[in-house]
Amino acid sequence: MAHYRAPESKREQFRRYLEKAGVLNSLTNVLVALYEETDKPNNALDFIKHHLGAAGPDGADTEALRTELAELQQKYDLLLEENKELKNRLLQYEPAPEDGATE
Repeated sequence: MAHYRAPESKREQFRRYLEKAGVLNSLTNVLVALYEETDKPNNALDFIKHHLGAAGPDGADTEALRTELAELQQKYDLLLEENKELKNRLLQYEPAPEDGATE
């Protein structure tokens, strides 16, 4: 008599997919770390996000990056302006190449 094997359920397939990808192990480790915390955090979801690396940069980092970006943007604008000025000065000393002329 042949044995009938029931088709694998979608739930079981998904569970194996998560296991292969390491998701179950990562979630288990984070939940164990939360369980072992002596001082439980007020926001468990933030704790999980932080330990999974999903939390974004903190406010101080963001502000420092914004300040640096503004400074670099100003420097870039100054350098662009200087470049235009130097190109214009260079054109005074070099004749403009004629169309179709080869050097």
